[in-house]
Amino acid sequence: MDSPGSLFQDDPDIKVMTAGSTLRKVKSRLWKKQRHFRLLEDGLSIWYKSRWLGKGHSTFSVIEVEAVREGHQSEVLQSITDEFPADLCFTLVFHGRQGNLDLVAESPEEARAWIRGLRKLIHRAQTMDEKQRLDQWVRDWFHKADKNKDGKMNFKEVRKLLKMMNVEMNEERALHLFTMADRSQSGSLELEQFVLFYKMLTQRDEVWRVFQDYSGDGETLMLEELENFLSVEQQEGEGSARHARELMERQEPSGTAKKQGTMSLDGFQMYLCSPEGSIFKPDRLGLYQDMSQPLSHYFISSSHNTYLMEDQLRGQSSLEAYIQALKRGCRCVEVDCWDGSDGEPVVYHGHTLTSKILFKDIIATLKEYAFVTSDFPVILSLENHCGVEQQTVMAGHLSKILGDTLLRNILDGRTNPQFLPSPQELKGKVLLKAKKIGGAEGSPDGTLTDDNSDEEEMANGEALHAESLNQHEKSKLSRELSDLVVYCKSVHFRGFKSSPLHAKYNEMSSFAESKAKRLAKEAGADFVRHNVKQLSRIYPSGLRTDSSNYNPQELWNVGCQIVALNFQTAGLEMDLNDGLFAQNHRSGYVLKPNFLRDNHTTFNPEKPQEQPGYKPMRFSIQVISGQQLPKVNQKEASIVDPLVRVEVYGVPQDQAKEETSHINNNGFNPVWNQTLNFVIHTPDLALIRFVVEDYDKTSKNDFIGQYTLPFTCIQPGYRHIHLLSKDGTAIPPASLFVHITISKFT
Repeated sequence: MDSPGSLFQDDPDIKVMTAGSTLRKVKSRLWKKQRHFRLLEDGLSIWYKSRWLGKGHSTFSVIEVEAVREGHQSEVLQSITDEFPADLCFTLVFHGRQGNLDLVAESPEEARAWIRGLRKLIHRAQTMDEKQRLDQWVRDWFHKADKNKDGKMNFKEVRKLLKMMNVEMNEERALHLFTMADRSQSGSLELEQFVLFYKMLTQRDEVWRVFQDYSGDGETLMLEELENFLSVEQQEGEGSARHARELMERQEPSGTAKKQGTMSLDGFQMYLCSPEGSIFKPDRLGLYQDMSQPLSHYFISSSHNTYLMEDQLRGQSSLEAYIQALKRGCRCVEVDCWDGSDGEPVVYHGHTLTSKILFKDIIATLKEYAFVTSDFPVILSLENHCGVEQQTVMAGHLSKILGDTLLRNILDGRTNPQFLPSPQELKGKVLLKAKKIGGAEGSPDGTLTDDNSDEEEMANGEALHAESLNQHEKSKLSRELSDLVVYCKSVHFRGFKSSPLHAKYNEMSSFAESKAKRLAKEAGADFVRHNVKQLSRIYPSGLRTDSSNYNPQELWNVGCQIVALNFQTAGLEMDLNDGLFAQNHRSGYVLKPNFLRDNHTTFNPEKPQEQPGYKPMRFSIQVISGQQLPKVNQKEASIVDPLVRVEVYGVPQDQAKEETSHINNNGFNPVWNQTLNFVIHTPDLALIRFVVEDYDKTSKNDFIGQYTLPFTCIQPGYRHIHLLSKDGTAIPPASLFVHITISKFT
């Protein structure tokens, strides 16, 4: 395979990058250090070092970079605008939670060369197929292990490399494969020979056995044999003949085999490792749901304390946190507003040491990034601690910066609406969620009585400073700000008995997690019916000062739409959120099952078997093998002892976990061949999480990787599960190979 660098070898921008440049790395207004950056020969690695640090250097892969931003587009670079003009500055944004890299070039031409060159290489890296990614991964390891940079490795170096790659193998077998790959009999392997050695090393016996089951001659799959495999094993039924032809055309690397209408073992393995061979149904990845139902009929990806990058006591407030949440598909962001000292409202976590950012800067960021990932509406959840004067300033910023993007009036042609409009009708709009003057909660003069004091404010741990609030004092709302609230009017929850009689479709309540969980358990069916028409927002307890999260599943079970999580905190809860919203084009909106949308529903998650049309499913997973699992401990001699756990999240009856035994000293190609069985009582609400851990008998197992998806999006048959890191980012080529059977439970 040509390296990405060789594809652009005559490109002037890549030439600048390969030659190298001295760029300033900027961490703050005061920390600006010169570093020498250059693109390595593989065309995918950026190497940099200080001239004064001797041998010390760092590298990162272009694959890790999500985007390049030009000019002063980060808070750090904005702080030095007086020192360095925009045409010298650029920012590298990495996938996951890795911090940005802010750089300043010595000339505008050099900055442009790096920006253009990086963008070309990022695009190339993003469009590589599975085989190219795997080849690149092998090449990266070769370059990493080739310490003296002579382009060759002897057997001792190869054995060391195998340990780095998480392989513990028999020395005799390793030497045998090394000798076979060393065709020149020089006692060392060059890059292409190492790739051959690696391919022999990774011969997948388990894939070969499946291939043999369907191949008549044991060498190839005829068209009918592939069609038979797709129909019997992959349960594709109709359309498998057409799909078989398409797969041969797309996945078969041999031109001869293609002409003969056959598929080789290589082509078969490439299909199984491709997105089509993945566990996630391809047709559920696109926008496949009806988007014309009322907003209350959807789960909405929602963030809490969106402005924070870390914890709630000392963490940095940052515009970058909004950008990351919005790019991750979040459709409800939170803004915590306080009076600023110079008349400009500021956003931070009140009564703590978190840093402050200007409200108007957040709105400008929202304007730029709100609809990059999804066209569907964004709800701006306002926690308002400002006086009337600065509330009016906020209203001015919202109107001026957002312009037509801000929804200010009920949609045309709706004289007496009874339901919220749909995501489709609200495309490209920002909706303000806040209190509103008038009605039962407030008097026409803008006064709000304290019985409607923000429940959230108290539950957010701010009860500690309740004495600073005069409980009998009346709070005032700015008329200008109030007028911008249309469909998301914050009201105090009056109870389930009252809501069907008095609640208006545009009124919504916020619940602390503990209250919401109690209501879900004690009055599940009532909560479900309430959420058919009303929006509910759930937020983490104020006691979670470390920005930890609660499990969102039990709130989704009762139809709560806006289940807000701390997006900045990795872990199980964000895995579930990412898993649920991975479907439907990652639009941030997922249509709730019909039993959570029906006005007359009797569904209660505590008693799923009482639901009309109750159809439990049997779910069986044969965990066959793992491929190239990443190391947990970076020490060279340390090799993982992996096990796989399958976890089911859903209604209480569906909560379950089963795990395989662990395999000693093999993260490279462990084979389990163990079957785990489950019964799923409410398939439409279930999420399945696959977790790989490094077994440790004396302490807690270390996390290796995970993958989470809705049960309804699972493809049966032989499938690969491409693992994700703790941050939810891909860690190619790490995967699991499984066989899945889904059938009716009788």
